[in-house]
Amino acid sequence: MATWRVPSDVLANSGFAISPKAEVVGALAALSRPNSPHQRAFHAAHGTAFAEYLDRHPVARDLVDASTRRRSARRPGWLAEYLCLPPDVPHPTFDHELAQLARRTDDELREDLVVTTGRPLVDSLLQPGLSGVAVDLVRWLWTHTLETDWPRRERLVRADIVARTAQLAVHGWSAVLRDLGHGREWLGGGNLRIDHYELPPEDLPEGAVLRFVPTHAEKSWVGWRHGPTEHHYAIYYPLAGRLAAVDAGGTDGLPALVGPNRAAVLGFLDVPRSTSQVATLTGLTGGSVNSHLRVLLEAGAVLRRRSGREVLYWRTPLGDALVASGRD
Repeated sequence: MATWRVPSDVLANSGFAISPKAEVVGALAALSRPNSPHQRAFHAAHGTAFAEYLDRHPVARDLVDASTRRRSARRPGWLAEYLCLPPDVPHPTFDHELAQLARRTDDELREDLVVTTGRPLVDSLLQPGLSGVAVDLVRWLWTHTLETDWPRRERLVRADIVARTAQLAVHGWSAVLRDLGHGREWLGGGNLRIDHYELPPEDLPEGAVLRFVPTHAEKSWVGWRHGPTEHHYAIYYPLAGRLAAVDAGGTDGLPALVGPNRAAVLGFLDVPRSTSQVATLTGLTGGSVNSHLRVLLEAGAVLRRRSGREVLYWRTPLGDALVASGRD
C-alpha cells in the first residue's frame, strides 16, 4: 500500500485549508468524464461552453488530455501536479493560487505532464508559453463555472471544517483521517495510508506542512510541492454531504409560501441549471419555468449568468434560506 510516514510534529502542526483552485479540479473532472448525477448536471450546465473554449484553444485541449491518468487495476490514477499544488497559506484567494501556478515554468510543467502520462508529449505541448495556457485554462474554469457559486461552496467547505474540528477535539486525528476519501486511513505508528496500490512509502521531512482540504469534487487526491527550504503536502477530500440534493417535494412550508411549482423550481436550483433543465426536472413547460424564474430573480432568490448559448440560474443565499426554512 502507498503510505506517507508522518512525524509526530508534522501531524501536530497540520490543519485544514480552503482552496478555491481545488474546486477547479472537481469542475474539470465533471466536464471531462461525468459519471455521477451531480457531475452530469454540472456538465449539462457548462459542457457546451467548455467544449467551445477547447475548440478555440487546441493547445488547452491537449493540456487537458495530458493532465490526468485514469486509474487501472495495475496503476493508480494520477493528476498533474500543477492542478494539485498544495495551498501555501490556509485560506488563499483564487488569485493567490493562480499566481502560485503562474510561477511554474514551461519546463516544470512538461516534466509534470510526462510523469502523468508516462509517454512523450505531443508537439503542441512542447511549444513556448505552456505555463500561460495552464493559467488561462484554470482561470476560464473558475470564472465561467465556479466564481459566482463560490460563496455558497465556501460556506459548505467551512461547515465541513468546523464539523471535523469538533470530531478532532473529541476523537483525535485517527478518527478524522478515517473519512478522507478512498484509501485514506491512519494506520498508526506514524503511517498515513493514501492509497491501496503498492508504492514506495514517502517520508515527510521534519518541518513539512500538511494540510487537509475539503472540496466539492467526487474523489480524493493528494498533492505536494517541494522547495529548497520548504515541503508542502495536501490531502484533498470530498466534503461531507456535498451531494445532498434538495428534495423539492420535501420543502413542506415553502409551497404554501410561494406556490408548489415555484417551490419546485427553486428547489432544483442548488446548482446552476438552464431553463430547459429545470423544465425537465419539474415537468413544467418552458414558459412556466421562465415565468417563475423571472419572479424569483426580481425577488433576489436566484441569480443568472450566460454560459455559451444558455442562461443559467442558481439560488442566492436568500434562496438557500427559503428552501432551508421550508424544510424545517
